[in-house]
Amino acid sequence: MFYLLTLPVKIFFCVLIAFLFLPFALLILPFFLLRLVIKAALLIVVLPFALMAAFIGIAIAFVAVFLALLVPLLPIAFLVFCVWALVQLASRPSYTRVGGQAPPTLPAP
Repeated sequence: MFYLLTLPVKIFFCVLIAFLFLPFALLILPFFLLRLVIKAALLIVVLPFALMAAFIGIAIAFVAVFLALLVPLLPIAFLVFCVWALVQLASRPSYTRVGGQAPPTLPAP
């Protein structure tokens, strides 16, 4: 209730202070605009380098995660390769004809 009683006085003093500080605000406005222009120019110059650095950082992170997942699987891959190599060495090549026909050959150059 007290707020409603003091509201006209508060509005009056706010308008009075606004009119008193308006010339100072108009003097400061060009400096704010100059600051905006300088920040925009700096953004145009720096943004490509920032985006490139972010892209390189993300690429390095992906490589690190890929290697962190791949390195523990290398012993298993080595064992699979050894078994495959032993099977290839132990198996005899097949010279039998399939269905009574000779296997297809490549034409002579």
